[in-house]
Amino acid sequence: MTSWFYFFDLCGTAVFALSGALAAGRHRMDPFGVIVLASVTAVGGGSIRDALLGTTPVFWIRDPNYIIVILLTVLLTMLIVRKPKRVPQHTLPVADALGLALFTVIGAEKALSLELGGMIAVVMGLITGVGGGMIRDLLCRQVPMILRTEIYATASILGGISYSLSLHLGAQDKQALIFAMVVALGIRLAAIKWHLSLPAFDLKTNKQNKK
Repeated sequence: MTSWFYFFDLCGTAVFALSGALAAGRHRMDPFGVIVLASVTAVGGGSIRDALLGTTPVFWIRDPNYIIVILLTVLLTMLIVRKPKRVPQHTLPVADALGLALFTVIGAEKALSLELGGMIAVVMGLITGVGGGMIRDLLCRQVPMILRTEIYATASILGGISYSLSLHLGAQDKQALIFAMVVALGIRLAAIKWHLSLPAFDLKTNKQNKK
């Protein structure tokens, strides 16, 4: 992994750790709970990706800097954000959107670096982007965002496609990374701002219409 990707990977780890710490604060967890939730949010998707790709030990075991970034993020969050109720309402979803965009590109890059196809790269980007958030939501006893009608996984998929396609068309790594991040982040933020969602698959409505 080049220095640019490594830097963005650490940034994504910090952002998702922040997302997990804020979620823990809203559910009034103790400091250990905050660390656990921040950790699984930050490294959960990447751990699943590495396990599927067979690149073990997983990334955060090979490089303890990820754990250091998580712990520092949790510490700063707990010191600065003393009262979670005063955190702006959109802070958590915006942080999650940024982490989604960052990790989508990192996951896609990891698959392409192993000389796998573009489709697998998109899938690995999706798993990396949404995996940690799924674990976080499940631990908080919420329906994961990927399973709701919100435009969440779609943003990650389009980001992964943008990255793979940009490289295929001859873009430089840095250009493809920034372009794909802008695509994924822009779509997700637009969905948050304007409450965009996909149509729900509602069998009850279909049954009522038939009657």
